[in-house]
Amino acid sequence: MPGCFKKTLFALASLVSFTSFILIVVAMGIPKWMTGKILCKTGADLVNATDPELVKFIGEIYYGLFRGGKIRQCGLGGRRSKFTIFPHMVKKLNTGLHVMIIMFLCVAIFFSLVSFGFCILNAIKVPYRAIKGPAGVCLWNFLAGGFVALAVTSFMAAVKLHHLTERIANFREIFQFVILEERFEDCFWLCVASATTHAVNLLLIAISGINFPKIKTKTEEANVTAEDIMY
Repeated sequence: MPGCFKKTLFALASLVSFTSFILIVVAMGIPKWMTGKILCKTGADLVNATDPELVKFIGEIYYGLFRGGKIRQCGLGGRRSKFTIFPHMVKKLNTGLHVMIIMFLCVAIFFSLVSFGFCILNAIKVPYRAIKGPAGVCLWNFLAGGFVALAVTSFMAAVKLHHLTERIANFREIFQFVILEERFEDCFWLCVASATTHAVNLLLIAISGINFPKIKTKTEEANVTAEDIMY
């Protein structure tokens, strides 16, 4: 049976792994990965709008991995609309990259659950096989955190290099929209937090492998003298 200190560390590591699982699931389900401001360039050019009048042509957009929405401002008031990435819009985007982001997160979810199970196992007993012990827990956390990091990096590449926001904003639009501002939102940072939790787990497992010296009380040696023997 593992000691109380190691039980506590592995129980905490299991909680951290489960937290990572929750963070990824929430991030994938909520369409708030990116928000931004979009300018209806065609409408502004038609009326030769100056700086004070451009406010009437600036709308908003938000989206996640599966759906999103936008407010179109083309001089006649805001028009709200919602959209889904699958199955139609994904053809307009970089399909391979977008699917890879989702696959990376799904694999990260799997390894987070595996890490959760192995942490529980190590908190209850000392596994016979090494892969089920701390080495295996480190491996699963490293893989889970690595795949989350790949998903985050791929999403950033899609936004910055492949102009993801601009492609989504101009999907099936007659007017041309220009991106004025982009902001990574809560769901994106939830994935960053998920990767951080796995780094914390690696630190906890490393601490569990440290053998702290035990404090021993020294017994005083009795000094026996000749006078003591006489008595």
